[in-house]
Amino acid sequence: MNLFRAIGLTLLVLLATLSSSGASEADLRGIIAKFATAKGFSETGAVVHELAATGDPAVERPLAALADGNLYIRKADSLVFVGKETGDGVELLDPLSGEKSADAAKDDITKIKVNNTLRRVIRDALGTLTLGAKDPAVRIAAADTMFKTPDAANIEPLDTAIANETLASVKALLEQARAASVLVSDRPDADKLAAIALIGARGDRDAVSLLTSVEANAPDAVREAATAAIRNINSTLAFWDAGQNIWYGISLGSVLLLAAIGLAITFGVMGVINMAHGEMVMLGAYTTFVVQQVIRTSFPGLFDWSLVIALPLAFLVAALVGLAIERGVIRFLYGRPLETLLATWGVSLILQQAVRSIFGPTNQEVGNPSWMSGSFNVGQLAITWNRLWILVFALSVFAVLLYVMKRTPWGLQMRAVTANRRMAASMGIRTPWVDALTFALGSGIAGIAGVALSQIDNVSPNLGRGYIIDSFMVVVFGGVGNLWGTLVGAFSLGIVNKFLEPYAGAVLGKIVVLVLIILFIQKRPRGLFALKGRAVEA
Repeated sequence: MNLFRAIGLTLLVLLATLSSSGASEADLRGIIAKFATAKGFSETGAVVHELAATGDPAVERPLAALADGNLYIRKADSLVFVGKETGDGVELLDPLSGEKSADAAKDDITKIKVNNTLRRVIRDALGTLTLGAKDPAVRIAAADTMFKTPDAANIEPLDTAIANETLASVKALLEQARAASVLVSDRPDADKLAAIALIGARGDRDAVSLLTSVEANAPDAVREAATAAIRNINSTLAFWDAGQNIWYGISLGSVLLLAAIGLAITFGVMGVINMAHGEMVMLGAYTTFVVQQVIRTSFPGLFDWSLVIALPLAFLVAALVGLAIERGVIRFLYGRPLETLLATWGVSLILQQAVRSIFGPTNQEVGNPSWMSGSFNVGQLAITWNRLWILVFALSVFAVLLYVMKRTPWGLQMRAVTANRRMAASMGIRTPWVDALTFALGSGIAGIAGVALSQIDNVSPNLGRGYIIDSFMVVVFGGVGNLWGTLVGAFSLGIVNKFLEPYAGAVLGKIVVLVLIILFIQKRPRGLFALKGRAVEA
C-alpha cells in the first residue's frame, strides 16, 4: 500500500508540474464524477490522486468532505455532492462552490465509503496540494504537518515543492519536513545521517521526539548520530528552559507589581495594613466585565477598545470606594494597626458579599481583545501577547506613578508626610487630605491592576484574595513605601517562584519564598530599600 501511495503521489506531482494554470471547472467536475463509477477503495484513491494532481485549490472541498465521510452520490443521476445532514434528510452542496443545490432523502443518495488507508491517501493529497498554495502560511502549515507525521511517500512531493519555493524561511521548513520523511524511509544511511544533521539544527522538542523514535530501531551509525543530536538539542533546550522560567518570572513579577504598587503607597505613607486592597483589584476586574457586557450588547464594534475604556472607569470606581473606606473607617483608627487590620478585613468581606449578590458567585467571562490574543516565539521561548502587554502596562504605571511622586507638588506632600508627619502638618500640609487622596490613589491603581488581571485570571469575588498576601510580601521585601523596592521585589519574587515551582511545587514554592523573606527581614528589617526620615526611623 505504501508503494501504491508513493507511485500515486509521484504521478500527482508530475502532473501538477506539467499543468501551469490548473484544470478548468469542467475538467474538475469530470474528475469528481468518476467517484460515482469508482469500485473499491483503490479506484477511489486513484480519483483522489487525479483530483489533487490538477493543483487547483478548489478540489480541497470535495477531498476534505470525502475524508470526513460527507461525499454522496445521488442515485437518480449519479451526480456527486457534498452532503450536510439535516434531521431526516441531507442538504446537498455543490462540491466546488459549496452552494446549496438541493435537499434529498437519505434513501435517495449513497455515501462514498472510506477506510483508514484511503483517509491517509486523502491527507497526503491535501498536504501535497497545500505545498503549492499561494499563501505562505498555508505552505508553512503543510510543512509543519509533514514534519510531525513523516512518511516516505512525502519525499518526492517535497522535492518538487523545495525546487519551486522562493521564500527562504518556508524552504528551510520544507527541507526539514523532507529530512523527517527520509528518516522513516528506506533511503541509504548517508541520506539519513544528513537528515539527522538538518533536524538537529532545528533544535526544538519536535526534533527530539522524532529523533527519539528513530533512535530505537536504527542501524548503529544512524543511532549514534541521533543520540548525539538529541544530547545537543537537550543541552540547548535546557538553556531555553531557563530563559522560559525567567520570562514566566518576569510575567508573574509584572502581575505582582500591579497588585502591590498601590499597597506600597498606602502602607508607606499611611502605615495602614489594608486587608481590603485585594478587593480593589476585584472591583477593577468587575468593572472590565461590565464594560465588556455593555459593549457586546450595544457597541460590538468597539470590543477591541474595551480595555482602554475600562481603565479610567476601573480607576475611578476603585478610587471612590477607597476614598469612602478611608473617610468612613480608617481615619478613625490611625495609630491602632490591629484595629485597622480587622476593620479592613471586615470591609473586604462586605465587598466580596456585595459582588456575590450582584454578579453571582461563579466566574464571569472577560474576553481578550484581538491585540492581546495569541502568542509568538523568540527562539524556543513562547511569549503570549496578553502577558507581554501586561508587562508593558505594569512598567508604564510604575513610570507614571514615579513621576507623580517625584515631580509633582502632590507627590512632594506625600513624601513629606511619609518622612515626618508632624513636621509636614506644621508646614501647612493638610495631612488628613493627603491620607485620603493617597488611599484613593492606591486603591485606584489596584483597580486598573484588576483590568489587567482580568485577562489572565478568573474574574470572581475571590480574585483579590489570591494576591493580597503576595502583595504584602513584595512591599515588605522591597522596603515599605519605596516604589523602586516594590519593582525589584516584585520581579525578584516572581523569578524565584518560577524557578522553585518545578522542584517544590506551587504551594511549597510559596512557603519556601515566605521563609526566605522572613530570614531576609531578620537581617534587613526595613527591606531592600529603606526609606529615610525622622518619622520613619523613629
